[in-house]
Amino acid sequence: MSSSDDDVPLAKGVKTNGIKGDNHKSMGTIPKSLDEAMDKGNPSGDHVEPGISIRNGPMVEMDIEEHSSKPLQANGAATTKRKARQSNGTGKSYNEVSNEDDDDDQPLSKRRRTSQAKAKITSDSDSDDAPLVTKKTNRKPSVALKKPPKVSEMAIGESEDSDTPLGEKLAKKKVQIEKRAEKEAKDIRKEEKKAEKAPPKKKQKKVDSDDAEPMAKKKQRQSNGSPASVKKTKKESNGVKREDSDDDVPLARKTPAKKAKAETQKSNPVKAESKGKGKKIELTKEDQEAEDEEEQYRWWENLGNGDGTIKWTTLEHAGVVFPPPYEPLPKNVKMRYDGTPVKMAPEAEEIAGFFGAMLNSTHNVENPTFQKNFFNDFTEVLKETGGAKDKDGNKVNVKEFAKCDFQPIFDYYDAQRTEKKALSGAEKKKLKAEKDAVEAPYMHCMWDGRKQKVGNFRVEPPGLFRGRGEHPKTGKVKKRVPPEQIVINIGKEATVPAPPEGHRWKEVKHDQEGTWLAMWQENINNAYKYVMLAANSDVKGQSDYKKFEKARELKKHIDVIRKDYEKELRDELMANRQRATAVYLIDRFALRAGNEKGDEEADTVGCCSLKFEHVTLKPPNTVIFDFLGKDSIRFYDEVEVDTQVFKNLKMFKKAPKDEGDEIFDRLNAS
Repeated sequence: MSSSDDDVPLAKGVKTNGIKGDNHKSMGTIPKSLDEAMDKGNPSGDHVEPGISIRNGPMVEMDIEEHSSKPLQANGAATTKRKARQSNGTGKSYNEVSNEDDDDDQPLSKRRRTSQAKAKITSDSDSDDAPLVTKKTNRKPSVALKKPPKVSEMAIGESEDSDTPLGEKLAKKKVQIEKRAEKEAKDIRKEEKKAEKAPPKKKQKKVDSDDAEPMAKKKQRQSNGSPASVKKTKKESNGVKREDSDDDVPLARKTPAKKAKAETQKSNPVKAESKGKGKKIELTKEDQEAEDEEEQYRWWENLGNGDGTIKWTTLEHAGVVFPPPYEPLPKNVKMRYDGTPVKMAPEAEEIAGFFGAMLNSTHNVENPTFQKNFFNDFTEVLKETGGAKDKDGNKVNVKEFAKCDFQPIFDYYDAQRTEKKALSGAEKKKLKAEKDAVEAPYMHCMWDGRKQKVGNFRVEPPGLFRGRGEHPKTGKVKKRVPPEQIVINIGKEATVPAPPEGHRWKEVKHDQEGTWLAMWQENINNAYKYVMLAANSDVKGQSDYKKFEKARELKKHIDVIRKDYEKELRDELMANRQRATAVYLIDRFALRAGNEKGDEEADTVGCCSLKFEHVTLKPPNTVIFDFLGKDSIRFYDEVEVDTQVFKNLKMFKKAPKDEGDEIFDRLNAS
């Protein structure tokens, strides 16, 4: 027995989809006999086709009116059916449209009037006996007929008489794009090697005096000391100035902008002229200093703040904003259980209010999973707080969700919403101004002496967790987060923000390697929530910068990557072949990579976590993907793949694999 673990699944003993056992795992190595046998039915060549998408979106049956010799139903509708896209299902049927346009049976007084312009055009077109000259002179130039929209060559073909299918044209176009990308990657690598081998340029010393300047150049100078001739800018044949593009140069390597303009503006008083008016607005000294600071600070030229490095030296902020405390319902508003109004502790009443306030959201409140999770948490809090009682103080045992009536609570909150909507514009502005004044200190922080905007500084309010798609925890109660669960991150010399009266923070840290200001752990998925800087801040900009630089780096090596995985599509090791096939699908069809999901997470998948039932194969080389993707949005695509990829997918779905088994069972996306 070989000690190699190539024939052992990556997750030993447990499949990556969580099912124990290895009865349905793929074989470790692929015998040549199996490869040859599958090639007989569907031979694959050495060239790897790029693959194209031939239908994006599912098809459903739709009844239409159609002239045919087929028998009619009792209501006169034809029995023929036609496939249509699901997204168009909300539109009007052909029958409805034809009925709207047909007004021959209506009296003249009830028929729709046509515009005079339309009538004029019709009369002109009907005057066949009139000379062409009179037709042109009689027609008003103000009436313009709409021209049909222009269509690209990929939509109608390069020529009208072309018999080449659109799929073949798209495939050829994709091959051209990939060849162009391959050539560009080679050129970039070639230029980088040249730059590495080239000796560093020597800096020329500046000569203050003009003794070393030739006499011919001295004579060309004007009396004011400026050169008489200015170097002409390069222009194209159409007269447009041509500038050297630096799109492929990283921001860190680009030359910084000149600051001479900013320095001259400091010495002179700044006056900004408003558009459309002759008035000039004088900026204050503070405003001018702030603008100069924004112009001078170029964070992309100071990218030393990588992982494991100090992100800040001084940090000051005001902490977080807590949601308002719960206001108990009026005494006349009660939840009914089996027709009896019941009284509860404020903690249980608040949870009942969460459900009652959203009775209009039938998508959630009618979901059995949502109801079950809510009722479990609700009854648990009821027991902890003394249970429910009727008006006489007798204990009411709340056991069945079906007997709970939340309608009085919904009516109360709905009346409040209606009252708020009925406020005048001035009252709404006043309320917003008061809210903004309270939150103003929390909106910004001082990060290394610079004012930065904070992203979401509000602690999440309590409520019912909804989740996306068919989440198994939908309906569970999101508990109120007290200050005792919140960790504050702030500078050592800064003043620690005061917690609400009678409370204390869980911990105060001075983590200079972290970019968060506060954090806590929520109770649904035990995930950590962070208060970070806003998306337009320097720190967030650096994070985005690194992502784009990684994509820019990928551009240099895309040709090598494609050649590597195209070679591994025929590898004898199953793990290598599965990896190559997955990378092919990600590269050619922009599928998300995907990762493993736990039992308490929504069952959404990506390429590497595709299951047996998510992929349908249609010979000779058509693959249909149908699964729930990110945010539980359905992904449906019908694509044509390379014959070798089709053969691999067929092999990965080979028996004894069945529904629930992962296709790429030897692949670990993490």
